[in-house]
Amino acid sequence: MIRARSEFGQGSTFTLYLPLSSPEAIGEQARGATQPAISGPPTPAALPLPPGSSGSSGSSGSQVSAAALVSAPTPGDNGVPAHATTDDVLRSRRILVIDDDVRNVFAITSILELYGLNVIHAPDGRIGIDILLATDGIELVLVDVMMPEMDGYATMAAIREMPRFGALPIIAVTAKAMPGDRQKCLAAGADDYVTKPVDTDELLACIRQRLTDQEPGGRNIR
Repeated sequence: MIRARSEFGQGSTFTLYLPLSSPEAIGEQARGATQPAISGPPTPAALPLPPGSSGSSGSSGSQVSAAALVSAPTPGDNGVPAHATTDDVLRSRRILVIDDDVRNVFAITSILELYGLNVIHAPDGRIGIDILLATDGIELVLVDVMMPEMDGYATMAAIREMPRFGALPIIAVTAKAMPGDRQKCLAAGADDYVTKPVDTDELLACIRQRLTDQEPGGRNIR
């Protein structure tokens, strides 16, 4: 189980709960370790759905593959993701992630923080706009399109209606990949568009490109 707790002005805390096996079960597992019950390649780790939530990604099962949310970043020569510790464009830059699904937030935030980004989370569009208005130095916004009440399209449009955020980079993140979906996101105010399952290298390239066009602190330099 993953739980998320956000405090305005403080950030977000994610808690991962793992089941514990009884000593008897551990003994059985040890005795059967040399005789695997299932042959073939290992399957990706799965994340349980939060209680009472089906998630915005539309999954109907009780678990979702972690690999189905965000791909692993491309490793460098030493096994550490390329540029993870040396990317001056990304390090210490502040990003707002607006997404109602804690699984997506956990997966995306874990990757972005690996590259030195400071991530603020908002669980819906209205709270995201409130945080944006009250927090200085947000330099880019990731917006999930499929959210209840105020969806990503309405959220992006509302942000663009405020002159002070006219040049703020916005990247839409969505499972919608039909013809015309990209144009719909751009028309709502997005600068770029990334589809789910999220390709980490593609997302980082989009973020890097948009932040390269700005000075730290959010001022456009072009």
